[in-house]
This record gives sequence, C-alpha cells and structure tokens, in this order.
Amino acid sequence: MKKLFCILTCSSLFFAACNNNHATKNNPAGLQPGDTVTTAKSGQGAALAFEETVHNFGDITQGEKVEYSFKFTNTGTTPLVIEDAVASCGCTVPEWPKSPIKPGESGFMKVIFDSNGKSGYTEKEISIKTNGADGYVVGPKIQCNIITK
Repeated sequence: MKKLFCILTCSSLFFAACNNNHATKNNPAGLQPGDTVTTAKSGQGAALAFEETVHNFGDITQGEKVEYSFKFTNTGTTPLVIEDAVASCGCTVPEWPKSPIKPGESGFMKVIFDSNGKSGYTEKEISIKTNGADGYVVGPKIQCNIITK
C-alpha cells in the first residue's frame, strides 16, 4: 500500500512539473491577457507598443469575414523585428510587416477573422514573437458577437 501511494505521489509530481514546463514553453514571459505589450527592459532593445489592444466588431453575421489593423510603434532603442504572430484559433489570421521597424516608427498588424461555423460571443488573441528582450508578448485581441443566419 505504501509503495502504491509513493508511486501515485511521484507520478502526480512528475505530471505537474511537465505541465508547468509546457506552459512556460508556450508563454515564456508568463504574460496574461491584458498585460502590457512592451518588450524592452530598462529602455534597452526593441519594444512593441500597440495604440489599441482590443477591437470589438460588435454584431456580425455568421460566415462574414472581418478585418482590423492594429497600429503599433517601436518604442525601443533598436529596430523591431516581428518574427511570428499566431492567433488562438485557425479562424483568425494575423499579417504583419516583415521588414524591421526602426525606433520611433510605426506599423500595422492586420487581423482577419472568419466567422464561418461560429456563433455567439467570440474573442481571439494574437501572440507575437519579436526580437525584443522578452521575445514573446500577448498582443491585441478581437471580439465580436456572431449572429446565426
């Protein structure tokens, strides 16, 4: 009985450690939705700052494709390179500038959302990998209410 208890306890600790490690790999900065999207530490390096972090499309019709461009500025001291941007779902596609953004310059991240097959309130978030100090940031998000036909 003691052996079984020890095995179960060790297994639980092992799985908990693995699960925590997985979460750290997917969000190495440990950011939560709504956290500041600036990546530079102490004014060093590239920094990504969005003018607006949430856009609500309001009511849209199921099957409709909508898009919005979020304006951002490199508030850091070195050129900003967006290496990748992914959405929380395949129905949302981010597009971003591939060339470096110089300090003080701005750019746009376009987000296209396809509501086909969706209904009700929806919120999608963009995660961004940059050359900034933190590497990964929780970026802007879109919201809408999808009305079925």
